[in-house]
Amino acid sequence: MQIELTGQHLDITTPLRDYVNEKLKRLERHFDHVINTHVVLSIEKKRHQAEGSMLVSGNHIFANASSDHMYAAIDQLVDKLDRQIVKHKEKIKDHHNAEGAHRNFAPD
Repeated sequence: MQIELTGQHLDITTPLRDYVNEKLKRLERHFDHVINTHVVLSIEKKRHQAEGSMLVSGNHIFANASSDHMYAAIDQLVDKLDRQIVKHKEKIKDHHNAEGAHRNFAPD
């Protein structure tokens, strides 16, 4: 997974970059077909915001979160992305057993 990290009105420090990378690695345990991830961290007045955009096989997932602390905003962002990835995985999963459907159908 390729991770791009951008800061608006904020310098991205090494601990902040490591924290984002560590949290985003958690998403791979649910769905390993993540192609690209772009995270934008910004500060507007006293609100810390984190926006994430993920390109996965067959879909584009976007989420944003804001909090009084940057680390809390990152945690909320990863939780939202995680829920959306699980939902995407369930949608693309084939719930029909093709072999069983053909057995039950007997042509006359």
